[in-house]
Amino acid sequence: MIKVPGIPKSLDDYANLIDPEVSEDIRTVSAQLRDLRVVHINATPAGGGVAEVLQSLVPLMEDGGLRSSWYVIEPHKPFFEVTKKIHNGLQGKTVELSPDEVALYREHNEHLAERIMELESTIDLLILHDPQVLPSLLYLGWKNVIWHCHIDTSTPHQPIQDLVLPYVRSAPRYVVSMPHYVMDGMPQERISVFPPAIDPLSPKNLPLSSSVASEVLSKLGIDLARPLVTQVSRFDPWKDPWGVIDAFRLAREKIPGLQLALVGAMVAQDDPESAEMLESVRNHAANDPDIHIYSESADGADVPVNAFQRLSSVVVQKSLREGFGLTVSEAMWKGAAVIGGNCGGIPYQIEDGVSGYIVSDPADCADRMVELIRQPNLRVELGQAAKERVRQKFLTPRLLLDYLRIIRDMTCSTNDDAAALAPEVQRTTA
Repeated sequence: MIKVPGIPKSLDDYANLIDPEVSEDIRTVSAQLRDLRVVHINATPAGGGVAEVLQSLVPLMEDGGLRSSWYVIEPHKPFFEVTKKIHNGLQGKTVELSPDEVALYREHNEHLAERIMELESTIDLLILHDPQVLPSLLYLGWKNVIWHCHIDTSTPHQPIQDLVLPYVRSAPRYVVSMPHYVMDGMPQERISVFPPAIDPLSPKNLPLSSSVASEVLSKLGIDLARPLVTQVSRFDPWKDPWGVIDAFRLAREKIPGLQLALVGAMVAQDDPESAEMLESVRNHAANDPDIHIYSESADGADVPVNAFQRLSSVVVQKSLREGFGLTVSEAMWKGAAVIGGNCGGIPYQIEDGVSGYIVSDPADCADRMVELIRQPNLRVELGQAAKERVRQKFLTPRLLLDYLRIIRDMTCSTNDDAAALAPEVQRTTA
């Protein structure tokens, strides 16, 4: 395992962004957990939604008095190829794993468990994130472990579900982002449900002046005199960049000069499919001069992403399957007019017709693009509602509070069994 260094953060810095009762609740629960040693483990330190959440969550736990740390597993391409299949299978894709691939998945996690056991004396509670590190649970046998699954497991491919369920059942507690992500066979009494959140103080989400944003996009070849539609996401089949291109081409028939940016600036090391998907997207774009495709690494992408989300006429996240889709909340936080696919956590973020639009196909998406580009006042109205919705429900302090409450449930009980197994499914303030 590799320890990820954190940048210190203070809850005080969020005081003007969240309601006072949230700060008060965080401080009250944190005081009960002072000096508790909490370790997070996931697959990658950058390039994906989980990494972005942990970059803020871990330092804020530290600020509250917990002794919180974050580790990632060492990169291993064959292992990540297997876990990408498992990821896709859990999200509903038909995939096949060979006996050797299943063995690799298990063996890699058995070795991970050995590394975790070396830290046992320094861990009071362990939080494992997503399927890559799930089987290590089986070899640990600890009570104070949470498995947090960040993907959409509402309709998993049955053989993949059968593969992971024995590991899932060994978890004392699980967290999923939406109630309907609970897989058949998950003991209901161990489940907590709360969505992820964005950090409004990360470089990607901080205020950015129009002049700086304009300079960034101009250097990237965007004509700021013409309307722009943007999608920010990995080049992944579930994000449907091909459908976004199709919708853009339909909309351009009514909005001459329309531009499209596909910004894949969050390529994670545990996603070996991304290069192949990027090539497929470029082929679908067919050298169209109005389609701009950006595929930089995660490092240094925050300011360009910020600029695209702020200056685009419309921001799209037309996913087909989505664990939650935090790029939606990122754009909403910036007051953008957002169109999202009708899947996963996107309809939970966007109130259709109030804080954005929900669509189901390229034609519907194109119609909403045209409507929003032609009605700037509507864009402003939806953008204002969008920012307030994110402020209330999808900022990091709220996620911190959800985590602190579940940690308290597991570690502050006088009954060991009650600490390991929550008495009922937790539904959160979000």
